[in-house]
Amino acid sequence: MRRRPWIGLLTGAMLYEFIGPLIVFYGARALGVDQLVALLLGSALSLAGAVQQIRVERRLSGVTIFVLATMLLTVGMSFVAGSPRVLLVRDAWGTAALGLWLLITLFLRRPFLYEGTRLVSDREQREAWAASWASSAPLRRLLRAGTAICGCAFLVDAALRVLMAIYLPIDVVPLLDDVLLVVTLLALVVALRKGGRAYLRGRGLRLDGPELVPHPPA
Repeated sequence: MRRRPWIGLLTGAMLYEFIGPLIVFYGARALGVDQLVALLLGSALSLAGAVQQIRVERRLSGVTIFVLATMLLTVGMSFVAGSPRVLLVRDAWGTAALGLWLLITLFLRRPFLYEGTRLVSDREQREAWAASWASSAPLRRLLRAGTAICGCAFLVDAALRVLMAIYLPIDVVPLLDDVLLVVTLLALVVALRKGGRAYLRGRGLRLDGPELVPHPPA
């Protein structure tokens, strides 16, 4: 069975952006490496991931450009400030940008949750999803509300990252950053699934995969 492209992207993100940098940072700290240098070594792995993505795709995507730009800017600022805390704020930039983008899509033709579902669907599922979107006002309202909730949640996530970077011990922040991401994503998944199902059920509807069908009476 052929793997879907998003599985490879998720695996790469886990290696280059989360698990790998943590191993590098805490391994370096265990060897007595300075905090700033250890963080830079972890960031170098993220840089390698971005370069690998460019090599595979043979093009510069907007996401890759953003990652490279924020990485180079925060590294430069950390050297100027001489503080590893500046480098710790880098992850907050990404989640803040994601939150803002989600909110911006509310003013576009289709919100992020609609487009995001299309990205992980095959052709037949995309056609069913488009038909459900076109035929159901409740589904359109639900996806827009869900996108707004996700956008606000990622902005809160970003604010918490900044506070952690400023006030918490430097050695615990990289781990807490990843824990916070997991908590944020799990909370959103649970809230969207339960809230979305309850919302559609109250209108006599349910989602069967990407297809909207009548909900059977209780």
